[in-house]
Amino acid sequence: MRPEVLFPLFQSTDSLPGVGPRVATLIEKVAGKHVVDLCLHLPSGLIDRSYRPAVAHAEAGRIATLEVIVFEIRPGQGRRPARVIAGDDTGEIDLVFFHARGDWLEKQLPVGETRVISGMIERFQGRPQMAHPDYIAPPGDEDALPAHEPVYPMTAGLQPKTLRKAIAGALAKAPDLPEWLDPALMRERGWASWRDSLIRAHAPAASADIEPNHPARLRLAYDELLANQLALALIRRRRTTGAGRAFALSEARMAACMDALPFRLTPGQLQALSEILGDMKSGRRMQRLLQGDVGSGKTVVAFMAAVAAAEGGAQTALMAPTDVLARQHGRTLAGLGQRLGLAVAVLTGRDKGKARQATLMALAAGEIDILIGTHALFQDDVTFRDLGLIVVDEQHRFGVDQRMALAAKGLAPHLLSMTATPIPRTLMLTAYGDMDHVAIPDKPPGRQPITTTVTPIARMADVIDGLERAMARGERAYWICPLVEESEVSDLAAAEDRAAMLAARFGAKVALAHGQMKPKERDAAMAAFAAGDATLLVATTVVEVGVDVPEATIIVIEHAERFGLAQLHQLRGRVGRGDKASFCLLLRADGVSETAKQRLLAISATADGFKIAEEDLRLRGAGEVLGTRQSGLPQFRIADLDAQADLVALARRDVDLILARGAAGDDILAGDRGLALRALLYLFERDAAARYARTG
Repeated sequence: MRPEVLFPLFQSTDSLPGVGPRVATLIEKVAGKHVVDLCLHLPSGLIDRSYRPAVAHAEAGRIATLEVIVFEIRPGQGRRPARVIAGDDTGEIDLVFFHARGDWLEKQLPVGETRVISGMIERFQGRPQMAHPDYIAPPGDEDALPAHEPVYPMTAGLQPKTLRKAIAGALAKAPDLPEWLDPALMRERGWASWRDSLIRAHAPAASADIEPNHPARLRLAYDELLANQLALALIRRRRTTGAGRAFALSEARMAACMDALPFRLTPGQLQALSEILGDMKSGRRMQRLLQGDVGSGKTVVAFMAAVAAAEGGAQTALMAPTDVLARQHGRTLAGLGQRLGLAVAVLTGRDKGKARQATLMALAAGEIDILIGTHALFQDDVTFRDLGLIVVDEQHRFGVDQRMALAAKGLAPHLLSMTATPIPRTLMLTAYGDMDHVAIPDKPPGRQPITTTVTPIARMADVIDGLERAMARGERAYWICPLVEESEVSDLAAAEDRAAMLAARFGAKVALAHGQMKPKERDAAMAAFAAGDATLLVATTVVEVGVDVPEATIIVIEHAERFGLAQLHQLRGRVGRGDKASFCLLLRADGVSETAKQRLLAISATADGFKIAEEDLRLRGAGEVLGTRQSGLPQFRIADLDAQADLVALARRDVDLILARGAAGDDILAGDRGLALRALLYLFERDAAARYARTG
């Protein structure tokens, strides 16, 4: 149950003064539907109304607060606005109103009376003017005219004054909550209580007050990060302390695996495999993320984990984000499985009718050891006889709910997630803190370095000439375009038009693959490229994963400035897979932004995926690095992972201490601080973790 002290915060916003159903709907769009959402909707800017000059000295382009006497009202006619002439003993100012009713003007600005006005000063025909003052108030009514006014993120149809009033009402309902932070930390950081910090964050008096490093914002951000880290720790504790299944890979089976492989495992692969197999035979449920750069050999490590599950009589599900990648894995693993006597099958949304039914029957009967598939694996009619291991490839493409839906098809199955997207440490802690991590830092022997160069798009003809020479030598190349068809709002090259242009030069050697093609046509194009029938594949980012053509030595990425660093790194990994020198050519437009220049400089300077990931985080921010909600990255309301990264590690250490104070079977959310921490979890809607707090 949600702690009673939080009840006022979880009332609907329409319980606040002045908030009816229409306004509540608008507030929900920009902030949320509960009072707490308004409390956590912090200012993004500040209007300073403390500049109070005499009329003659008011500077154009500044917001000023003036005390004036109303001299004359000149009603508007037609398109001409109404003008109110006002001033002080230094000069006059015109107050301009469009579509204003005369009676309203006379009521707001009675001739002969003094009023305090505030708004933007402009100059028109040599005279100062103010169009539609933000505030008009009698002298002395300071409450109606704040010296410093917070500016909030808005949505269409919602008036700033309405939102500010609603937020003030929400803050009035915010209770004093039991303190969940360690007193020593609060003293060291100079942090106030949660409620005092909240009030302070909503009342900025200077631009520094809305910066991420302001003490009030730091305190609130730390609360949010602590809730995140505590939730992940509780979920992890729940999953890993519960009984799991012990699968061991015998020495004989391990030797058979090694003999079946066409290459020797690298030290990095062997270390990762050792940790994974250690998890699987421990009797605890494995919850591990395997990181490895493009081409580092993660799939082979996952296959050997599947062999361990099969030796224990269990089945493995390997979940891939695309049909292309699922079938690529199927081709790679079917041969290995055959040598070891394991049945490998593929199931995607493309499989229909009798073929699909036959696969489902074999799976339910236990005749399939490893099933590779896409989202089709979640469907209700997909039944395993004994699902013991789940492998999720390209982890960030799947949501938590999807992984849980697949886990429900087995009895406490082990989970191995994989990603070729290098993840910075900060994001690792916040998004995947409930998992153990292992990385494969090296690449298989024989992989060639890739020379990366940035070239202006104006030199495209030279690039095409170079492609012709390489293709004449028997090499193959990718040409990547960001869009499928021309858009009126975009000057980006369309894959279809680029393929037509290149086909005019190279004829049938050009194949085309993009996401809007029928799957059979796309697969045929990729198969032609893999077989060498086509030597130039024009594609969108559909080739980012799942295409392994060792003969491809060149990748051209058109409008490279439009791609993220991690995506460029993934695309570059399509080449350099054979024994020949490889090249990545980044074609950039003229006049690219400074950030885009830094991105292209970073990708051309290093092939280290983890360095690239850190730079990507710095340049683009956490929200874009992993993408959408499906990435598993929490949606932080206050915390800024770019500016407050040190708080993540601090919160992790704090949680480790909290966990260490309780025995394995204890409810760590008991006692005074435990109850306060429970309130923290519910405050930031990490309710599921609070329910998981007691192990069992």
